Amino acid sequence: MANVWVFVEESSGAPSTLGLELLAKARNLGDVTVIYLGPGGDDVFATLGDHGVKTVLHADAGDRLPSAPLAAAIAERAAAESPDLILLGQAYTDRDVAGRLAARLGVGVLSNASDVRLTDHGVETDHEIFGGARVATATMTGGPQIVLARPKSFPAEPIGGGAPSVEALHLADADASEAKVTESHVEEREGPQLGEAAVVVSGGRGLGSADAYELIEKVAKPLGAATGATRAIVDAGWVPYAKQVGQTGKTVKPDIYIAAGISGAMQHLVGMKDAGTIIAINKDPDAPIFSVADLGIVGDVHKVLPQLIEALQGR
Repeated sequence: MANVWVFVEESSGAPSTLGLELLAKARNLGDVTVIYLGPGGDDVFATLGDHGVKTVLHADAGDRLPSAPLAAAIAERAAAESPDLILLGQAYTDRDVAGRLAARLGVGVLSNASDVRLTDHGVETDHEIFGGARVATATMTGGPQIVLARPKSFPAEPIGGGAPSVEALHLADADASEAKVTESHVEEREGPQLGEAAVVVSGGRGLGSADAYELIEKVAKPLGAATGATRAIVDAGWVPYAKQVGQTGKTVKPDIYIAAGISGAMQHLVGMKDAGTIIAINKDPDAPIFSVADLGIVGDVHKVLPQLIEALQGR
């Protein structure tokens, strides 16, 4: 069996959803060892075991910015144990660790993969291009292989299992050049988180103004939905970056995605096209968003959304 290492970062006291998604793929490729970053704990490790993990290398960086010391520790361990694949997610810490790790090991990185396969000669990955209209395949030989996988590429499904064995992964003492986290702030959120919601309602430049985004929030509330946005209105300062859906924002895969006043630029489509049901509202009948929509409403969002809000509130 292949030896597969998976990086999982702690989020809100539990393994991140992205990390659990990676485990769903990794356990089909070989024996899984998790490199876990965070305080950890019995409940956390039990969750990893429930997702098929047998071994955990646990690192807690404390108030240190983790990427540099963690990459150094993983590189030292990888040089000794030669894993076949080191799998990380397309997320901030993961990307930072992957780049530093690749430099230390003298290997490349395949990023933004939607699927991963091990071959007799190395690794093979799929990458969606042209907004997902085509899939390109990349291969890499030599090792260890380092791959960054896109969020929502694999379903995070527990399979049952006992608690894994846990070993501390030592992080070298900090030197004068190492960064420390001096202060942290928890982002205030209302309603479901965008990346995990079953229903997402997003708005685009077709809303016309920042004030009109209130229509998106009024549609979302009775649906118990998360609210999203296009890059255009995020760049315009109408809504915070945390709401951005797309290639440089969040990838979402809800059961229902409602796109209001969104033309459907490729950058946005790549982040939401795999939703179960896509409902698009746009006054331009030729808008690209209709090419991926299951239900299309050709109309002005300022007329359609108030009627939708009224219908939802009257249910």
